[in-house]
Amino acid sequence: MEFNHYSVLLNESIELLNVKPDGVYVDLTTGGGGHSLAIAERLGESGRLICFDRDADALDAAKARLKDHAGKITFIRRNFGEAAEVISGMGVRADGVIADLGISSFQIDNTARGFSYASDSPLDMRMDNSRGVTAEELVNEADEKTLAHIIGVYGEEKFASRIARFICEERKRERIKTAGQLTEIIKKAIPAAARRTGGNPAKRTFQALRIEVNDELGELKRLMGSFCDMLNVGGRIAVISFHSLEDRIVKQSFAELARTCTCPPDLPICVCGTVPKVRVLTKKPILPSERELNENKRSHSAKLRAAERI
Repeated sequence: MEFNHYSVLLNESIELLNVKPDGVYVDLTTGGGGHSLAIAERLGESGRLICFDRDADALDAAKARLKDHAGKITFIRRNFGEAAEVISGMGVRADGVIADLGISSFQIDNTARGFSYASDSPLDMRMDNSRGVTAEELVNEADEKTLAHIIGVYGEEKFASRIARFICEERKRERIKTAGQLTEIIKKAIPAAARRTGGNPAKRTFQALRIEVNDELGELKRLMGSFCDMLNVGGRIAVISFHSLEDRIVKQSFAELARTCTCPPDLPICVCGTVPKVRVLTKKPILPSERELNENKRSHSAKLRAAERI
């Protein structure tokens, strides 16, 4: 299956990275390789690009797409939350880091992966399908309270408790194995009036399960707590998020790292020792243009934030 993925906010994110021909750059979520290709095209012979992804299919697709630049690219199959440790082990520091946190169109459209509520595919949802708990195991084995918490917090679903209860009642009758089965259960759980607006009623629950299965927020927190260790002074990070939970983590992390002295103003000298590590480059998140929104409906919730190591 062809790996299709529209690279959201491509021009805006690459512009913020300010790519230097001889620099070292890291794409933490290589996916179909759109952002990586844009970086590679700007690198000279001495430039270097390190491409991370935990999805083997994504890396295979990116290697094929980037074959003309293979001499300056290193591909690594690891979670992006582990990137700082890996980069440190390689003995390099980066001049730019990019993370596009969105799920790829390929992962949604590939029926074997179980990400889509629009197909009757096996409930997997693992981005690295070689390890970890599947969505099938989660919905059939987690207790009702845990499911309600996951769906309510990660999916921001107001009917989370009802959905969790309906899931637990249905799995007593038969194991929930497919995305189609789960979608039908969710539709039954959500009141008819609420189903008439807001798109597919399963969307928020599927998002929540995917986040839990892949520990997406945990990975993001690990990245935001360690990216400074990857960057040279003057190096930049650009992060594209797709829902409020992700954006909040990025925004708060940048704000914390940009903090200056927190001492009371009447103290003659600083005693807190707080030194800012980054300069925030985006006071407000950059949003997709009207043209991009028309070209790709999946970009409608994207937000881009960036910072520079100081």
